[in-house]
Amino acid sequence: MATAIRQSLAAGLLARTGHLDEAAQDTATEVIARVGAEGLETVRLVFPDPHGILRGKTVVARALPSAFRDGVGMPSTIILKDTSQRTVFPVWEADAGFGAGELTGASDVLLAPDPATFRTLPWSPTSGWMMCDVVTKDGRAIPFSSRTVLRSAIDRLAGAGLRMVTGLEVEFHVLRIEDARAAHVDTGMPPAPYATSALTRAYSLLSDAHYDALEEVMDALRRACEGLGLPLRTMEPEFGPSQVEFTFDPAGPMEHADGMVLFRAMAKQVCRRMGLHATFMCRPKIANGAASGWHLHQSVVDAETGENRFVPKEDGVLSPTASGWIAGLLEHAAECCLVTTPSVNGYKRYQAFQLAPDRVQWAVDNKGAMIRGLMRPGDPASRIENRVPEPAANPHFVIASQILAGLDGIERGLVAPPPAENPYGTNAPKLPTSLLDAIVAFEGGRLFSGTLGPSFTAYLSRLKRAEWDRYVAALSEWEQQEYFDLY
Repeated sequence: MATAIRQSLAAGLLARTGHLDEAAQDTATEVIARVGAEGLETVRLVFPDPHGILRGKTVVARALPSAFRDGVGMPSTIILKDTSQRTVFPVWEADAGFGAGELTGASDVLLAPDPATFRTLPWSPTSGWMMCDVVTKDGRAIPFSSRTVLRSAIDRLAGAGLRMVTGLEVEFHVLRIEDARAAHVDTGMPPAPYATSALTRAYSLLSDAHYDALEEVMDALRRACEGLGLPLRTMEPEFGPSQVEFTFDPAGPMEHADGMVLFRAMAKQVCRRMGLHATFMCRPKIANGAASGWHLHQSVVDAETGENRFVPKEDGVLSPTASGWIAGLLEHAAECCLVTTPSVNGYKRYQAFQLAPDRVQWAVDNKGAMIRGLMRPGDPASRIENRVPEPAANPHFVIASQILAGLDGIERGLVAPPPAENPYGTNAPKLPTSLLDAIVAFEGGRLFSGTLGPSFTAYLSRLKRAEWDRYVAALSEWEQQEYFDLY
């Protein structure tokens, strides 16, 4: 049986086009056997869309061999939508912006399952989960799909003999749903937000009493993380009411990018089953709410020896690798903001004296700076922490941006400036103050067009401009209060 399945996979489209090599065919054969042995009924084939949201299709267990062999079709418009779920590319024209006939007419693309990512769902024990790449119907990679973008950056770094190590700190809110707002009038594009209340009542960083109040949901999320094999390290109540933080052990960039989207989806699904709402929105509009960040720890090691290239010299002077990497991140910070902070909302976090960065600089172990240096002579865990990203960002794009910017700094021999001593009191350039500023910086930059190609920059720019245009066209509460009575 296993031999016949293995032979069938080897003859399929995904094997012929290089998306399922011999080792992956062996793993896929094992996954098919595991699904049968564990009595699983369905497998969710998922992928991160451009906004870092998991989407995909669910197949019944007996259809899994076919999925591994030839992929699973889905409408191409699923990767062409803005955050309101509106398709923002002209797919009914002969050229939707990707070349004549490419992604037109809502034609299909394929989900290509990655068998190495297979997991069973702890909270849905008859279901499996598997990450996928998005490819064309004839098996060509789509250059702006999330995992393809990150894989391209990883390959560039490997070409320099280097490998990235990352660690995650993720802040988010867990709230009680008081009204699901499911009336038909509320089910728009986007739908009306949940009406919620807090699970904890006060600002109290690392309060054990607050952890106790949150323990039921913390335990549920912890067990789900462990069941998924995510490298969870700590869970803690964060500064604001109903705000929490989860941190994860160091891992490779693709492992953590995939893990981040799985973690966010898991948290929302597990909480929803408990009558709760997990939101990774950076600064939700809730009374007395706190802004949430996503702090990305990163270092670079020698690909062959594993030696950490960020360990400073005995006198504490930055290594050339660390100096170049930091300088690259600083030089490209503004144009990277469109991927690190891709929402209108995220720019409301960049405020001085709020444990968030507001300007482009680095500092030694200072949480007010954009980049926090955590490097000591002889310390094999020497690393930096980029505090710019918002927790809603697409992690594949974010981590790719760090690799591309840092590697550019190394290859060009850039040198990091002296660290800031007072990160809120310098004349360093400010980070973009709005999504529009970030779009303009992204479009005018050279990093992404020079490394990922103009198709990626045109693609992401169109998606985010559509989001910005809807934002500025909407009437706000501020406008109504400011002008309705006065004029």
